[in-house]
Amino acid sequence: MDVITDPNNATPAAAELIKDGDSRSFMQDVIQASREVPVLVDFWATWCGPCKTLTPAIEKVVKAAQGRVRLVKIDIDQNRQLVAQLSQMGLPLQSVPTVVAFWQGQIADLFQGALPESEIKRFVETLLKAAGGEMPSAELLGEAKAALEQGDHQGALELFAAVMQQEPENPEAIAGLARTLLAMGEEEQALELLSQVPEKLASHAEIAGVRSALELAAEGRKAREMLSEFEARLAADPDDHQARIDKAVALNAMEKRDEAAAELLASLKRDRSWNEEAARKQLLKFFEAWGPMDPATVRARRGLSTHLFR
Repeated sequence: MDVITDPNNATPAAAELIKDGDSRSFMQDVIQASREVPVLVDFWATWCGPCKTLTPAIEKVVKAAQGRVRLVKIDIDQNRQLVAQLSQMGLPLQSVPTVVAFWQGQIADLFQGALPESEIKRFVETLLKAAGGEMPSAELLGEAKAALEQGDHQGALELFAAVMQQEPENPEAIAGLARTLLAMGEEEQALELLSQVPEKLASHAEIAGVRSALELAAEGRKAREMLSEFEARLAADPDDHQARIDKAVALNAMEKRDEAAAELLASLKRDRSWNEEAARKQLLKFFEAWGPMDPATVRARRGLSTHLFR
């Protein structure tokens, strides 16, 4: 997807990304331009209070997209004829702010009202996906996750940090950076990073997952030292559920995820309700730490459903 760029910078020139439009430039800046990249049209007015907060937020998201989407701002009071023509096409421009997305010369989507930046970002991400693209940060995030999976910790560290530089409150980047630090043995740094996470992100699945992983790492170190004791207790009494759960924690710390899950499933098979379903709760904590798409999670979840719905 070609975009006009500033000769002194690899990113598109700001003047090409964000423009003030009118009835004379609408065809070129919106309809024709949208055949190359999606174009957002921000219909606003000087008397509109919400516009004063929405427009800067849209501009921030558009700049972060680095030329993959453009923004044209149109003052409805200065362009009444254009607004009337567009209203005849069914666009609800009687109230502002209204933001209309154009792609391939056609209206692709719209929203009204002052949305928070996070929702504007989701709107743009959906638009880019429909256009066959994605935000630059999404590409970096994919590269960072791949680097972490391949054991390239330094590369993952740099890539996750790059995403956070663009989007400081991206929960996947924060969690990915914390997981990378954990993989590098820098647990204190990972905990320090998570301690700075805004309250609104604390319950995000990725953040909760890496927090569980850190807790399991600490528990696992202690459990590994006592693994032989747990095995001896189980040999003497197969119904020693606490020993079985502790053994699972130790196995998880040794990266033996399937074996760890198997111990918990065995406990469930013997007594599902023991200690308020402690084995099931421990297994769910594993799932949270491993992630929903981890192969061990998928396999163990099948086993869990067998025990719960038999």
